[in-house]
Amino acid sequence: MGTKEYYAHVREDGKTQTVEEHLRGTAELCGSFADAFQSREQGTLIGNAHDIGKFSAAFQKRLFDQAPRVDHSTAGAYECFKRRQPYAAFCIAGHHSGLPDGGSRTDVADQPTLFGRIKRAEKRMLPDYSDWTKEIVLPDAAVRKDLTGGLLGEDFYTRMLFSCLTDADFLDTERFMTGGKAERDAGETIHVLAEKLDAFVEKWFSPKNEINRQRCAILSHCIERGNSCLLQPGLFSLTVPTGGGKTVASLAFALHHAKTHGKTRVVYVIPYTSIIEQTADVFRGILGERNVLEHHSGVLYDTEDEATTENLAMLRATENWDKPIVVTTAVQFFESIYSNRSSQCRKLHNLADSVIVFDEAQMLPLAHLRPCVSAIAQLVANFGASAILCTATQPSLHSLFREFCPDLTITELCPAGVYDPAQFRRVEFERIGLISWQSIAERMQDAAQSLCIVNTRKSAKHLYALLREQEGTYHLSTMMVPAHRRNVLSEIRERLRNGLPCRVVSTSLIEAGVDVDFPLVLREIAGVDSILQAAGRCNREGKRAAANSIVGIFRSDTPVPPLFERNADIGRAALMQFEDIASDEAISYYFKELLLLTGDEAQDQNQILPDIRSGTFPFASIAKRFRLIDSDTKTVYIPWGKGEELIERIQRGERSRKLFREAAQYAVSLFSRHFQELYDAGDISQIDDQSGLWYLTNKERYSDADGISIEADPGRALFV
Repeated sequence: MGTKEYYAHVREDGKTQTVEEHLRGTAELCGSFADAFQSREQGTLIGNAHDIGKFSAAFQKRLFDQAPRVDHSTAGAYECFKRRQPYAAFCIAGHHSGLPDGGSRTDVADQPTLFGRIKRAEKRMLPDYSDWTKEIVLPDAAVRKDLTGGLLGEDFYTRMLFSCLTDADFLDTERFMTGGKAERDAGETIHVLAEKLDAFVEKWFSPKNEINRQRCAILSHCIERGNSCLLQPGLFSLTVPTGGGKTVASLAFALHHAKTHGKTRVVYVIPYTSIIEQTADVFRGILGERNVLEHHSGVLYDTEDEATTENLAMLRATENWDKPIVVTTAVQFFESIYSNRSSQCRKLHNLADSVIVFDEAQMLPLAHLRPCVSAIAQLVANFGASAILCTATQPSLHSLFREFCPDLTITELCPAGVYDPAQFRRVEFERIGLISWQSIAERMQDAAQSLCIVNTRKSAKHLYALLREQEGTYHLSTMMVPAHRRNVLSEIRERLRNGLPCRVVSTSLIEAGVDVDFPLVLREIAGVDSILQAAGRCNREGKRAAANSIVGIFRSDTPVPPLFERNADIGRAALMQFEDIASDEAISYYFKELLLLTGDEAQDQNQILPDIRSGTFPFASIAKRFRLIDSDTKTVYIPWGKGEELIERIQRGERSRKLFREAAQYAVSLFSRHFQELYDAGDISQIDDQSGLWYLTNKERYSDADGISIEADPGRALFV
């Protein structure tokens, strides 16, 4: 021990933690996390070195006397850099401010890049931290030499080590600051959960009809494959037709595969929040509340009114995904991977040696397909994860995976022969061709219950106007607040159950896992995946003969929006080439043509992978640019139903997670152009001067039929 004590943290009760104690605790945790991908030595080194900058008088003055902030991260990064440990240097440099760009050796000392910070240390611009050598010995640490993917592998390896450090640092600090009393609950073991699932599904294995016999065949095959020691961890597909029970079947395989191969976690990645809530509810019903973490923008675990031990444990679990079952969105998953912030990256190391299910895999966004597939390939090839692409319409991604990791092959978990596809053919497709909106309206009127899915909000409003005088006519739009859409869907389902007239016009939002069952579905020309998703809303329960369950595909005289034009053109070509649009051949043709015509550059529109392959390790720059969805939107709260009361509470200054979670059910997201038009017209205002929150002041702009109208009246602004 040195003659002088250096401290890392001080508790409110005055108790202190020395730097040496903090480094030792962090190193132990960081090493254990990194051991999941054969990097314990690297993790231990990074944990030991990350805070050696706290061995300075300047930091101690900051800690005890509230002196100005001190750069205590660069010191450890510099010591590792000198020892030719670049991965460690990046992780330590960014463990507070975020992974930096690498920069170049010509960077000057005031630049925020890694080289800029190393230059700062070389010029002795850091507080003197030399006393670290009296208490800490940095261990030698071998660097993994077997990473697949070249620079893509090195980039991902750095991110995973960074995650190990940030989580270990937070946990050791939390342990000290709370006296080891933080509310954390890692849930039950995978073995216990596999037994719970087996017990839950046991009653299904006395099927009373042919459809359920087919579902049981799929489920039992997935369990059998999961229990096989011969089926090594890797990359899998699970191609199950709509109605085949793929949600539970994929969970069954994931749990049994995890049990067989000693994995501790199953992560379920879902494209939309509209699907995620029902999936998480199914899993909680099977496995128990404490074992299932639901993590996305639509769920917040309150720390105020509902601050139970269980709630706080779930809140803490969102930080690092330390639960056996995690259900999350593709946005949360991939944006965390390409982030550089410790708060988002902290969870990543728990993806190593896990089982990851990508539900509705065909929904991986085309504009970001290459970086998404690259990330999945890295997790499988270098970090011991098993990944399952789960869908009824399997995208053709074999060649793309092989490009990133040549040894990866995709193994189908439910090949031909496991079930009889004919048993799941519950509809007949009709090629209608070019037809007017008036004729579409007449076809819907002739059927007591019908659904039409169109490509644009404008077309939906036009068709709804032709039908609205008919009994039981509804319109669904993303311009309705979520609470409003739920109410409308509830009415629709009630009328469908009771055999009452029900005619619905919707954009594609209804295709995303919405559970409705119509005898007639009309779909404006689109991609094959969208057509088949639409077909899943027809005869969903299989209670009618296929001959009485029609999915009509039509073209209107309204041009297809540019965003969907390529998909629709290839969908039209597939309809011309294949008699059965739902066949494996038609689906494979569609996705192969789509990838071919889109091209590599359009599948990585923000040029993430070329930046990584530049070798400059531009972590901060990539984090700014990688967004899975267009974030150029603004939230506007709507005084519809309870929304009016919630807006008034916010205006009075009330603030809580619970309040904003509830208010989110009465809000819409508007693109900047539409937002500006409503603002210029005087139809929206700020809730208050400080929050930056907006609400609709002109209630006439929101209707029960259409939601918010983005066709503002610019003349109104002259009179407000």
